Amino acid sequence: MLRRLPKSALQRVWFCKICYKRYSSAFTTAFPGKKDTSGPLPKSYNPQFVESVWYSWWEKSGFFRPEYNKNVKHRDGKEPFVVCLPPPNVTGSLHLGHTLMVAIQDSLIRWHRMNGRETLWIPGSDHAGIATQIVVEKKLQKERQIDRHTLGREQFVREVHKWKEECGNEIDQQLKRLGASLDWSRPNFTMSEEFSRAVQEAFISLHDDGTIYRGNRLINWSCALRSTISDIEVDKQPITGATDFRVPGYEDPIQFGVLHYFSYPLDSGTEIPVATTRIETMLGDTAIAVHPDDVRYSHLIGRKVQHPFIDRMLPIIASETVDKDFGTGAVKVTPAHDFNDYDLGERYSLDSVTILGEDGTIDCPVPRFNGLRRFDARLEVIDALKEKGLYGGQKEHAMVVPVCSRSSDIVEPLLKEQWFARCDNLATQAIAAVESGELSICPKMHCKTWQHWLLNIRDWCISRQLWWGHRIPAYRVSFRNGHPKNQKADSENMWVSGRCYQEALEKAAAQLNVNEEHLELTQDDDVLDTWFSSALFPFAVHGWPSQTDDLDRFYPSTLLETGHDIIFFWVARMVMMGQKLTGRLPFKEVYFHSMVRDAHGRKMSKSLGNVIDPVDVIQGASLEDLHARLEGNLLDPAEKERSRRGQAADYPRGIPECGTDALRFTLCTYKAQGEDVNLDVNTVQTYRFFCNKIWNAALFTLNALPDNFEPSPMSETLADCSIMDRWILSRLSDTTSKINSGFQGYDFPIITSAIHKFWVQNLCDVYLESIKLSLRADDHRAVVSRNVLHTCVDAGLRLIGPFMPYLSEEIFQRLPRKPEREDPSICVAPYPTTGEFPMFDGSLEERVALSLDIVNRIRSIQKEFGIPKLSAGHIVCNNDDLRGVLSQLCPTMVTLSRCRKLQMTNQEPDRCLATTVASNCALFVEMEESIKLSLRADDHRARVSRNVLHTCVDAGLRLISPFMPYLSEEIFQRLPRRPEQEEPSICVAPYPNTEEFSMFDSSLEERVALSLDIVNRIRSIQKEFGIQKLSGHIVCNNDDLRGVLSQLCPTMATLSRCRKLQVTNQEPDRCLATTVASNCALLVEMEDIDVPSVLERLQAKLAKTSTGLKKIEAQRSIDSYEDKVPLNIREKHDQQMEVLQADSARLGAAVAMLKTAR
Repeated sequence: MLRRLPKSALQRVWFCKICYKRYSSAFTTAFPGKKDTSGPLPKSYNPQFVESVWYSWWEKSGFFRPEYNKNVKHRDGKEPFVVCLPPPNVTGSLHLGHTLMVAIQDSLIRWHRMNGRETLWIPGSDHAGIATQIVVEKKLQKERQIDRHTLGREQFVREVHKWKEECGNEIDQQLKRLGASLDWSRPNFTMSEEFSRAVQEAFISLHDDGTIYRGNRLINWSCALRSTISDIEVDKQPITGATDFRVPGYEDPIQFGVLHYFSYPLDSGTEIPVATTRIETMLGDTAIAVHPDDVRYSHLIGRKVQHPFIDRMLPIIASETVDKDFGTGAVKVTPAHDFNDYDLGERYSLDSVTILGEDGTIDCPVPRFNGLRRFDARLEVIDALKEKGLYGGQKEHAMVVPVCSRSSDIVEPLLKEQWFARCDNLATQAIAAVESGELSICPKMHCKTWQHWLLNIRDWCISRQLWWGHRIPAYRVSFRNGHPKNQKADSENMWVSGRCYQEALEKAAAQLNVNEEHLELTQDDDVLDTWFSSALFPFAVHGWPSQTDDLDRFYPSTLLETGHDIIFFWVARMVMMGQKLTGRLPFKEVYFHSMVRDAHGRKMSKSLGNVIDPVDVIQGASLEDLHARLEGNLLDPAEKERSRRGQAADYPRGIPECGTDALRFTLCTYKAQGEDVNLDVNTVQTYRFFCNKIWNAALFTLNALPDNFEPSPMSETLADCSIMDRWILSRLSDTTSKINSGFQGYDFPIITSAIHKFWVQNLCDVYLESIKLSLRADDHRAVVSRNVLHTCVDAGLRLIGPFMPYLSEEIFQRLPRKPEREDPSICVAPYPTTGEFPMFDGSLEERVALSLDIVNRIRSIQKEFGIPKLSAGHIVCNNDDLRGVLSQLCPTMVTLSRCRKLQMTNQEPDRCLATTVASNCALFVEMEESIKLSLRADDHRARVSRNVLHTCVDAGLRLISPFMPYLSEEIFQRLPRRPEQEEPSICVAPYPNTEEFSMFDSSLEERVALSLDIVNRIRSIQKEFGIQKLSGHIVCNNDDLRGVLSQLCPTMATLSRCRKLQVTNQEPDRCLATTVASNCALLVEMEDIDVPSVLERLQAKLAKTSTGLKKIEAQRSIDSYEDKVPLNIREKHDQQMEVLQADSARLGAAVAMLKTAR
């Protein structure tokens, strides 16, 4: 590209501008250095422009290295703040779930760095044994049509290293794009030479002291991979009944979720039935277990049954672990192919018979089954049992199917000789560390899970049958041919470990007390579990086992921050290994963040097409771009098609450009502790608008500051501050306090909410608007306002710095600095504290809050009545002190409310609309403007009703939100917002309180309650008498009450659906009467009622009700009723009695009313 640069100067300038716009990230790498900020701030916020160049300058300047703060600042004895980035798989790329982790960790790192601490955030990547081997094998097959066996182990490993160098650095680039302030001078890769030395040393040390041993135990086996896999690679899929699964190597789907019944014959000619979901494993059965208290089988305990296909007798044993209600109550025991059965076999010394080979074929002495694939053998076993008359049928059954997440194979428990790590003693120490408080876990709810899992821990299988990984440094010892101890050594299956062949040979010779030339060693072909090397990460990254300066200075880490899904596979194992190998905990605190799901609450999955690259959210992506990216993934065609459909459904118009800062900030707004995060990309766009708000505020500020502006010390400014100046500084102080407290407690929603409120509601919506007029004057007042504004913007940028590093840096570099500040970057600028801003004034804030409430009332009236500007308003206040403050704030209120005139008084003006603001303060609006409304009364009434309805629904949603988060959020996002409401989610919307809704009127409620009682009476009469719509009269002798009911008459008629309803003080003729209150009665016109037929029907109902009452009374009158009749029946009788008595009273009153009227 550079060789084709145009020759003329003008063309070169034009060409560079175009390239900068399109390839800003390339320029960041090619031309490192500080960005030129000498020009004016662009008028509009552009994430691509803002985020270019800065990262390379930060990295080059050494801001991310702990040595920077050590050399530049006095640390006041603070310990370094150290975090290890959980090493992502070298095969993968970051998705939005990883981005949450990065956003949280980087915000903490940046906050501590800005607080003057040495900070070290250690990067690294995991070699990901199985995943990487699969990726490279698929690549070789696709590009060269060869497999690893054709290449050989050594050449294949070279191919993997080559692939890693070419394609394995995508994650590093993503991390840099996200602004992650990692110390890249300390890179780590779990297969590097230095890390491999640590892994080797750990294995040898643990093998020498007996923690690691070789044993024949049950493990998870993938027949497709021909390898042991870890528990985290077993996807346990629950099914409710018969379900088909696609299994590698089988053309037709295999059915699971079926319980098969068959019988074992007893020597007496009888049978014992059993049930199983894996009937093919009956070839390896060595016992039948029943519950000792099961009367159906207790007499058979101790007897034996004959295996129908193999010359093997199976004992019937008793075990309390048997579920009597499962299947037949008798279970087959296959110790070599079931984890529960293996434990049972150990307890009862049962034989363990392996009938499954590593390739998934049957290995047994019965020719009919031997060599069959496992699921083909399933069908053959069923047929053979049917031939013997032993098959009892099948039925659907709920179960959990173990699926290999790497190969989609069905995982098989397999008895195999492997390397294991003893975990019981290690687990005890890990439990004690949490119980003593030495290790802190946040949120606390995970402490119980931690203890439960470690108390029930099994020994850890650390072998993997792979080529990519750390080859186990263990050697099998055998004697050379002809030596007398040859068979003895072989039978003992002796193994030694060593850093090299010669070291292992010397160790073996010493143990056997023989010369080295008599021995022959063979290194194990297996590699170590990837989690084994990952468990060493916190200390191996510092050079362990060597005693390096970094190990002394930065170990243990301060914090581990990760997802709770790997609490056992990684976190617990790091703790156990750290305590065992270094004698210290690897970190002091663990913080578990939530799991990120898509907007529908689904787990991120490539096959669903909902795994989103954070870069696509940062720079935007069309739907075509998302589809095209699928072609680079090694998904099968069916998965690709599912992914395309998922992307088209969720992102029909693609993903909008949001920028890094908006994405990071959005992720931190969610409650990160305990709950899953359902991330909607549209929410990120909302915070992109927030970035734009900050940009515009900065633009306003820079334009308001003269070219030669030099900020004055705050001590000089405070004395001349106005009320609004002092208010915004108080808000800044309070915001700073909340944010720092939030960081200390990892409460990121509190932090982000405080930041958003300060910038939007306090600074932009109020303070900036209030000082616009004063800034135009060239006087001392303007000088003070400029200094306060500069102080707030400077502090506000530093507050958002940990979350929005690019935006804050771009503006910070253009903002004039105070003479005492020489910070080269916002990365290392001091974070605001209440020590820097001690100006909080609660009393002042309350009074300004009242003035802002008045402003909102005026705005509401102007909007409600369609008045652009109120001609005049009056604030009536009886409190002298408050009136004095509000008088000073009057100009500000006029500016913010945009009304023409506003004045303070202590007398109520005439001809005004009045609204109460506080107990001692009211707002009066002159009627001249509102008279025009009389011409549009109907429209006005509708507008008022709509606004009240909106207010109630909005508040009602916020009221139910703590209990119904999903329903309330769904509706809240669709409900129009008031101008002053900018909350992106109901999660952070203000909860309703009596200050917001101070309209309680008990007297009014009593009168409306009376009207609703009348409505219920009308409905009851209409239902009871079979009248669809009646005509009624409300007779009321109280003038005030009659006036209120007259106003409510249309409402009562609507709710009761009656034909006519009117209020009067005289009783009309020929009406049914019912008393509603002491001074109020309801009369219903008789002409709407067919009295004879209604009377007959009601009397029949009354008779039936009386019969029911007598029946219950008779039951309750029996002897010893309280003792003989169960409590639940007695309660039922009481409820029936109460209902029937109410019905009897109601029907009796209706009958009496009709008889009187007749």
